[in-house]
Amino acid sequence: MMATTARVTPGTHNPSISAQTVRNRPREAGMRACRPIVRSSPDITGNNVAYGHEPTIAGQDGTGKKCSSLTGHVFVSTGVMFGFAFIVKGMSVTLRPVLWSGMDLEAEEGNIEYKLKLIDPTQYRFEHLATQMKWRLQEGRGEAVYQIGVDDNGMLVGLSEEDLRSSLKTLGRMAEKVGADITILREREVDHDADIPRKIAEVLIRKVPDDQQFLDLRVAVLGNVDSGKSTLLGVLTQGELDNGRGRARLNLFRHLHEIQTGRTSSISFEILGFNSKGEVVNYSESRTAEEICESASKMITFIDLAGHHKYLKTTIFGLTSYCPDFAMLVVSANTGIAGTTREHLGLAMALKVPIFIVVSKVDLCKRETVERTVRQLERILKQPGCNKVPLVVSTADDAVTAAQQFAQSSSITPIFTVSSVSGESLNLLKVFFNIIPPLSNSKEQEELMQQLTEFQVDEIYTVPDVGTVVGGTLYSGICREGEQLVVGPTDSGQFLKLTVCSIQRNRSACRVLRAGQAATLALDTFDRSLLRKGMVMVSPEMNPTICWLFEAEIVLLFHAKTFHKGFQVTVHVGNIRQTATVKAVHGKEELRTGEKAVVCFKFIKHPEYLKVGAKLLFREGATKGIGQVTKLQPVSQSQPSQSEEEDEA
Repeated sequence: MMATTARVTPGTHNPSISAQTVRNRPREAGMRACRPIVRSSPDITGNNVAYGHEPTIAGQDGTGKKCSSLTGHVFVSTGVMFGFAFIVKGMSVTLRPVLWSGMDLEAEEGNIEYKLKLIDPTQYRFEHLATQMKWRLQEGRGEAVYQIGVDDNGMLVGLSEEDLRSSLKTLGRMAEKVGADITILREREVDHDADIPRKIAEVLIRKVPDDQQFLDLRVAVLGNVDSGKSTLLGVLTQGELDNGRGRARLNLFRHLHEIQTGRTSSISFEILGFNSKGEVVNYSESRTAEEICESASKMITFIDLAGHHKYLKTTIFGLTSYCPDFAMLVVSANTGIAGTTREHLGLAMALKVPIFIVVSKVDLCKRETVERTVRQLERILKQPGCNKVPLVVSTADDAVTAAQQFAQSSSITPIFTVSSVSGESLNLLKVFFNIIPPLSNSKEQEELMQQLTEFQVDEIYTVPDVGTVVGGTLYSGICREGEQLVVGPTDSGQFLKLTVCSIQRNRSACRVLRAGQAATLALDTFDRSLLRKGMVMVSPEMNPTICWLFEAEIVLLFHAKTFHKGFQVTVHVGNIRQTATVKAVHGKEELRTGEKAVVCFKFIKHPEYLKVGAKLLFREGATKGIGQVTKLQPVSQSQPSQSEEEDEA
């Protein structure tokens, strides 16, 4: 089949919309739009192609023709600087860089800065530039991206080789001034017609924040059993390739039966660090997690979840409770989409967790088999229920683009093809993790930190010589050593006082815990029998709302018969996992698959701490549904048992 190169201007990810719609919706899918300049210039292959707001197809004769629809998905525009065209061959899609004539105006907020040139600035100018860099780093929580050779109005002017090197040298001095390092992500020529080549450069600036709180991103690892999830994490975090028989995964297992069967049944955590220069920091050079934390400016915390269907409740708990920033779906190249793969993809999408895909075990099969698996994934991602844009990553340049676009648009789904035995394309995955920015900015983080303390209890331990220890995530506020909190609700609906004796993050001591961070808290002599998963530790000033009854607007995803009053399901809300009874279906007698309704639930064992707007997921056998808490019926903390008795009566 003849290869066709499809190009479309930024501002759309739907291949079937018309050119008029492209003009009217230049910011669809959260992507940056280019300036409305239409011109013809040679692409990287030397063919003349038209750039502008009209979608074009460039044939083998090099002519650009308008089109209103394209076969297969077309995706455009990297974060800020470079566009990308899809090469469509049948159903396979790959990326190719395309140079655009302009970008959006520079934003006052955010961590992206445009600089036309930085050549021999005066001392006063240099101090101003350093202060500006501090601001951009603060906005990006320790990371910033500088576009060199780009005017403030978004025009890609470019610099000569000498001016570009001089500007990068000045940028390095600025970074040194604020205690940061620079990494050149990529360079591109702007105008191929000019006698003197002019280039633009994209540079990553990274530093350790002043309070030594490194940037921490959580990635939930999903996929069917035997797809290679734990092995992949073992290779990434240990720095050694697998021997083909699962040696790399042994360090991740927590129980003897996991080692014997090779299957994960519990939730485990592994860390991968990157220093300020973008270099990998893992156990290959550091013996302890504490050493990794000291050396790293950015930390990726992997949440290894179970793939077997009988451990589905554990996997759902990991997704709802640990608040992952992203989800990594691992698919075996030789088996394709099988078992719980579709289910895990659906769970991540229901909880609105951005997802990317890693096709593993490519060393076990032929290239045709790998391509068939990728095409199978593309078909599923393009279906109406998903509406995703698959983006196959094959080069380091693609990985940078994928990381930037993935964080900007929820519709983008990068696909990697890797091997944990041969090491194929593992470097691209590391580039992706190094570049990927946090979803929340510094302003949102500050707002969360100013709220009252709320810590979700996910795990409970008894540690010799330490006492009772709880693990979980700080949802809001700040928690310090020695702080007085209350924990609950108990079975009777009460909240009990306790003191936080010490804090550890990633197995290393920490004095202050900030909103969004996961940690373990030592509670000294507090009675472990009074604690359970699903509790919260909150500030004494907070008046927590606890309830037996609550209402939620739900969508029934699947049910074999009818969903009606009296039906019992297991409800997951954040770190809460408890059986609840359907007390009423408002406006309807019963529900069938695909229908929506407001449903009243009642917990059957003990009251829980809930918030209006919280995401809800429920299941019972094959029955599954999602929704959002819309109304609470709080009970008095002094009379929980009486309320329960009245309801049962």
